[in-house]
Amino acid sequence: MTRATWGTRLGFVLAAVGSAVGLGNIWRFPWLTATNGGAAFLLLYVVVILLVGVPGLLGEMVIGRRSRRNPVGAFDALGGRHFRALGGVALVTSVVILSFYSVVGGWILRYTAASVTGAYFEAPQAYFAAVDFGTTAVGFHALFLLATIAVVYAGVDRGIEVATTVMVPGIVLLFAGLAVWAATLPGSAGGYEFYLSLDVDYLRANFFDVLVAAAGQALFTLSVGAGAMLTYASYIEEDRSLVTDGTLIAVLNTGIGVLAGLVIFPLLYSLGVPPGSGGPGALFVSLAGAFADLPGSRLVGVVFFGVVLLAALSSAISIFEVLVAYLVDEHGLGRARSVAGVGGLFLVTGSAAALSPSLFTLLADTMANLLLTVTLLGFLLFCGWVLGRAAITEYELGAGRVGRLTSKPWYYAVAVVVPLFLAFTLTTGVGTLVGVPVSAPQAAALAVAVVCGTALAARYGAEPA
Repeated sequence: MTRATWGTRLGFVLAAVGSAVGLGNIWRFPWLTATNGGAAFLLLYVVVILLVGVPGLLGEMVIGRRSRRNPVGAFDALGGRHFRALGGVALVTSVVILSFYSVVGGWILRYTAASVTGAYFEAPQAYFAAVDFGTTAVGFHALFLLATIAVVYAGVDRGIEVATTVMVPGIVLLFAGLAVWAATLPGSAGGYEFYLSLDVDYLRANFFDVLVAAAGQALFTLSVGAGAMLTYASYIEEDRSLVTDGTLIAVLNTGIGVLAGLVIFPLLYSLGVPPGSGGPGALFVSLAGAFADLPGSRLVGVVFFGVVLLAALSSAISIFEVLVAYLVDEHGLGRARSVAGVGGLFLVTGSAAALSPSLFTLLADTMANLLLTVTLLGFLLFCGWVLGRAAITEYELGAGRVGRLTSKPWYYAVAVVVPLFLAFTLTTGVGTLVGVPVSAPQAAALAVAVVCGTALAARYGAEPA
């Protein structure tokens, strides 16, 4: 069976940006920024993207292109059967993420339609409480999933590439227009101050909490750790520069996230809505309800939620494709049967999340952050300690002089530095989760132990095919 490839370089870049630019940038980023000190969070977020996100993204892409397989097949082909489990964890991570993601996608779809009539304007809290979970939420989750299925079914080049080539520029243009419009609103200056003016005292007092939040957000929004970028990179030809494409993807994704903040925070301050009020539901309660006070409120609602819907769909497509690629590569199923099987799986798991607030919260908060960090940690240790020199060779392919100059620093970053950082945030986060606070020195010591132990296991457990 001939494996699919991207039709153009631009198509791949926009598809990968679409994977990254989703609810993480629009639903999650403003909420976490608001609850973690505004500019303090933004600063650490950008630093983590550059120093952790970009090397991590390139590491995942290296594994994908070198293997030209799905996550499970990639680790089997490059490291041996013992590493198939690592790919399996990536598949589980994809299931966890899209199971709650499609529920939120259903909310956005409903709000886009409801904006036409202004149905949520008068009582936004009551409206969201009536539609967030239950049989109606299942129905809209199913509609969102159906749109995802339609795009993935059409294939890599004719479906995913075509759709994201239209959607991503549309997201950028619409958000840019909204940002310009938000700047004209009275009181918007307070939003810019909160978002862009650094409170050094706050950052000093809450550094590690903000760092953990920023790290989790960076991994979530870059779409690394779930196997999506690995799968997308497996469709890339060898003459393309992973260094250029990966860096461009990270920069565009971060830029769109920052742009989303330039829309949301000025808008919140203009309407007198405290940032962070409403928590995860802020997008659907605080902000959506405030649209009623704006001129052309219904049009604003349609445009805003329409942009969010495009972003959510572009990310859902990439996560869905991870499991489809697995069934096509490992079990020889055709795309139609694979899409139908994966669609049936997410119809069940997403419906369960849409019916249970506690399950939704477990998936969206605890499990997503934990699994993304664990999986990316495994990916990078594999890249650095199992692939080794082969990873550097793959990194340099098509990258020219830039690739040769940066390959060694990148290698040491993915083999040692970034894994230590991920292990540090992981141990800190797990300690907080189980109610046993871990100090910075303890977390650092545990991180060293985790990285050294897993690196040795990876080094001596490899059975190259």
